[in-house]
Amino acid sequence: MAGGKETPRQKMIGMMYLVLTAMLALQVSSAIIEKFILLNNSLELSSGAANRINQETVLKIKAAVEKSGNRAADVAVIKQADQVRKYSSDIINDINALKEEITAKAGGGLNEEGAIKNPEEASKVAELMVGGRKNGKAYQLKKTLNDYTAELNSMIPTKFQPLALDGKEDPVAKGNKDQRNKDFAELNFEETPVAAALAVLSQKQTDIRRMEGEVLNYLASKVGAADIKFDRVLAMVSADAKTVVAGTKFKGQMFIAASASGITPRMSLNGNAVRVENGVGLIEFTAQGGGYNAEGIARKELQGRITIPTASGRDTTYVMRQEYFVVKPSYQIETGTLPPLYLGCANKLSIQSPALGALWAPNFSTDGGEIIPSGQKGKFTIVPNRAQLNITVSNAGNVLGSEPFRVNRVPKPSLEIRVNGAAFDERKGAPASGARSIQVVAVADESFRNFSPEDAKFRVSQVEISLARGARRINGVTLNGGGGSISSLAQQAQPGDRYVVSILKVERQNFKGAVSEVEMGNQTRTVPLY
Repeated sequence: MAGGKETPRQKMIGMMYLVLTAMLALQVSSAIIEKFILLNNSLELSSGAANRINQETVLKIKAAVEKSGNRAADVAVIKQADQVRKYSSDIINDINALKEEITAKAGGGLNEEGAIKNPEEASKVAELMVGGRKNGKAYQLKKTLNDYTAELNSMIPTKFQPLALDGKEDPVAKGNKDQRNKDFAELNFEETPVAAALAVLSQKQTDIRRMEGEVLNYLASKVGAADIKFDRVLAMVSADAKTVVAGTKFKGQMFIAASASGITPRMSLNGNAVRVENGVGLIEFTAQGGGYNAEGIARKELQGRITIPTASGRDTTYVMRQEYFVVKPSYQIETGTLPPLYLGCANKLSIQSPALGALWAPNFSTDGGEIIPSGQKGKFTIVPNRAQLNITVSNAGNVLGSEPFRVNRVPKPSLEIRVNGAAFDERKGAPASGARSIQVVAVADESFRNFSPEDAKFRVSQVEISLARGARRINGVTLNGGGGSISSLAQQAQPGDRYVVSILKVERQNFKGAVSEVEMGNQTRTVPLY
């Protein structure tokens, strides 16, 4: 891209191109073919709008040259502008012809409603654009586009990147191992449906009009460059943000609202020299805190001076003042609210400070447990040992605050009966002759399992299973591991009997691998037999 500041329209077009490239890199399905068609239509509208704006720029250049008396240097600028327009229009027309060829040969032409008959066709696009021996039309297109870029770069101080990039050069594709080794033709037209191929070409047309516009704007700035024509002059600061955090960089631009390419202003800020590039002063300094109000905000002021030469040969200095605000550093817990913690468990937390950015290097301490660092900024594990605790947040040796947390006990698991390995439905019962094994499974609370999966490992370690008939206990077995074979009981079982399952012991393994018994009280389950 050229080094100039992009307009909102140019930023929007750039974002559309990134979306298009990413969709092609992922080789999307035909389900979004219609979205490609809509994207192509939008790009064609943007290209047409840019063409009209560029034509108006040429007319303004010609009017300015005529007003200045048609000086030879200015007339030469008109000739350059006309050359840029012709070169751009020729390539736009060539691409339009290529789009028509893709529509006809790959897309099957247009139907009665003016829509492409086969917008999802991809193999014929590859045949036309890539070719069996990499001799398709996309290779000539690449040369044409990059020759255009080189020609425009010879007319403007700031340089454009090539319009046709291979996968290893493309900012989206180079991060994808399946796409980075493809050339321009393969990247954009291999396994690419007709609708997407048209969108790719329309994007190139939009880029051509954008680059054409930047060159024409530069040529327009050269018209009458020997004159300094200011009808109103304002000294201004354009800051990235008026509100910054103490310890972070204040960035912005100080500039004259009306200027000419033939002059280079001298600028200073708070008595210090400011670096000037292309007539714009680049400001960067570390914001100092202190003097905060009740909301944690401190008002500061910039004092700037801009000096320019005038047509009379004398320098003129313009003085400006600009207020800005410094915000006391803050942080936020990743969830946005204070989450509950679980006693004796590994509770993972993330506390971040977007305002501090790269300067965020926190330390954490607590009055009710153990802090385990993760090695990542702001992320740690806390193991509470009491019902309530506080976590203190510090950064670069400064205490930023202390947050209270409530600590919950680990919720008890639910118990599920499985007969012959399958979930048991108490409403149906089990066949007296067919029930050969009974198992009890401890299932962790879902919210607890999602929050702390390493601590939600429950198991039933011992059960007693009794065969009962009426009010009488016929026989019973005690099994470890939550259950197992009951063949000895099944031999005595009759329809109408029941198995009474008493859960004797439940255990939980925590994130450190330590096993402890879970107090479940008197837990029994009944398996009726039929």
